[in-house]
Formats: sequence, structure tokens, C-alpha cells
Amino acid sequence: MVRKKKKEPEQQGNQELFLALNLLEKEKGIPVEFMLDKIKKAIATACKNTYNNEEVEIDVNPETGKFDVFLQKLVVEEVEDPDREILLDAARQISPMAEIGGMVGMKLDTKQFGRVAAQTARNIIRQGIRDSERGQMMQEFQSKHQELVSALVERIDPKTGALSLRIGKAEAVLPKTEQIGEENVKEGDYIKVYVVDVQDGVKGPKAIISRTRPDLVKRMFETEVPEIYDGTVEIKAVAREAGSRTKLAVLSHNPDVDAVGACIGARGARVNEIVEELGGEKIDIVEYSDDPQKFIAAALSPANVLSVEPAEDGGRACRVTVPDSQLSLAIGNKGQNVRLAAKLTGWKIDIKPESGFFGEEN
Repeated sequence: MVRKKKKEPEQQGNQELFLALNLLEKEKGIPVEFMLDKIKKAIATACKNTYNNEEVEIDVNPETGKFDVFLQKLVVEEVEDPDREILLDAARQISPMAEIGGMVGMKLDTKQFGRVAAQTARNIIRQGIRDSERGQMMQEFQSKHQELVSALVERIDPKTGALSLRIGKAEAVLPKTEQIGEENVKEGDYIKVYVVDVQDGVKGPKAIISRTRPDLVKRMFETEVPEIYDGTVEIKAVAREAGSRTKLAVLSHNPDVDAVGACIGARGARVNEIVEELGGEKIDIVEYSDDPQKFIAAALSPANVLSVEPAEDGGRACRVTVPDSQLSLAIGNKGQNVRLAAKLTGWKIDIKPESGFFGEEN
């Protein structure tokens, strides 16, 4: 009966280390090769401290858990620095092919590194984990830069109202100022957020996220409307007052496709999906036109417009005439409708009733 040779305690401990590294790779997504590189650097640091020579070659066998460490020395005729140089005769005892000017590797007993090397390795591994997680978080955020993402609400700060969100494997904070009005969000909910920017700060990568930006609505329509995604319909402009109203100008590049109808969907299915996600925010979808007068008239929807008169000085200002019964609709609550129409078109808009203002000469 052949008995298997028992593994040395050190070798067994190294195998446990590899098991731990494999577990880290699965749970944190940190590659084993990345961590092995950190361990090698730790051993090189220990060699520098012990032998005053950081020129080492390290062979690692993950299956056996064995580390072979070779201290590299320069073969010389006369040794001036014994930590880094070796005589030819001594070198040839290690490697018969050794020559002057070449390098030979002296195999070291890794037990000699003791606790200091082990502690150094542990510290570098911990730092490596932090660095890797930071790098992965940065990569995660950058891949979603200026994109719409689904985020899990993990915590709501009772004092500030800020939401702690999980986006993939990364974490981000949605401040109260970037939330929609008084929307009712609970821990465990999934919400859509727009990644405005990504910054690498002192405390690690930070994603600037929002639910109030116009681009959030734009990305939602790109996701919900296939004709926008494939380029048949183009979103030309967006104006938004988050939580209240958004105006969207769209243009069809196919005469057989109705841009506004495509965005609304059958029985309003597409736009209603977005309205629901935004907590009931009203959305006006209008047709874009290169003709400013047509575009301005459409932008004032749902009001009907009788005429649009551009300013005589050629500036981007105009006077719009509407039926008397449509005046309040055209202006909107606290001026919101005309304000959003002005943002959407880039024109200054003055609204005038058909009968004229009191005391005004037609």
C-alpha cells in the first residue's frame, strides 16, 4: 500500500490562500491573477528588507499552493555588492551554464521571510482588494456614463432624504435635489436614474446621478420607442420641469412614420409607461420643424395658435396670437407652458390674445 505524502503546513496554508482568492474572484469579481501579482510584490518587498535585493523571480503553482522564490544575482569576476552579485564559480554551482555578466537565481527558503513577509502580503492584498474594487467601480460607472440605469434603493437617509442606491456592483447616492418632487420611494424599490457624470475623488469613484435632468426622459424614450432607437425618429429637443411637465420635440426621417404617434404608442402605451415611471409627470410630444413659426406653434401645445410673428429686428423673439379662450392654456399654470415652449425652441415668446390686451391698439 502506497501512502500519500502529507502536505507541509505552509503548503496547505497556501492552498487555503488560493481558495480564498478564488472566493474573492467569485464574490467581488477581482481576478486571481491580479491578487497573485500583489502577493508577488509583497514577497519582493520582503526580499528587499531581508536581503537588500528586490530582484526576484517568483513561480507560483495554484494547484499545489507552492511558491518558489529565486533571488537574482549578477555574475561577476569580483564581488563588490554581495547582496546583488555572485562569483562565477558559485554561480555555476547553481547553474552550470552561468556566464560573467549574466544572472542566476538563488532559490530561497520562503520560511525565512517569517511573519513580516506574511503581514506585508496581507496588507498589500487588502490594499489590492480596495484598489481593484475602486478600479472596477470606476469602470462600472464609466460604462454607464450618460446612460439610463436601473438602481435598487438600499437605504433612505431619514434626515436628508438622500437615497443610497446599488447600480450593478457599485453604489451611488441620489441627493434630494436630484429627486422628482415628493415621489414616494421605498427601500427595495427599483428606480430609473441618469448617470450625469463620473468623478474619481479622494474617497473613490463617484457617480453624479439624477432623476430631474431632461436627458433622463430622452433616454427613457430611446429605450421605450424602437423607432427612436433605430434612428427612424429623432429627438430634436427636450425641455423639462421635473415632477411637473416635459416637452419633447421629435422628427421623423421616414415619411411613412408619424414621429409623435410612434412616441405615444398604441392607446398611449409607450408614453404612459414613462409617465408612470416619472410619478405622473405630464409629457407633451410635439413635431419638430425647421420653420421656427411652425415649431413655436407646435411647442405651445395643447393650446391652439393663430399666428407667430418674429421680431422685426431679426432676433430670436416672437409674438404669438392665440384665441381669447386659449390664453390661459397657452401661458399655463404660473407661466409654465410658455416657459417650457421657450426652452424647447430657444425663442423668447410673448403671448397675445386675439382681441388684444385692454388699452392696446390692434
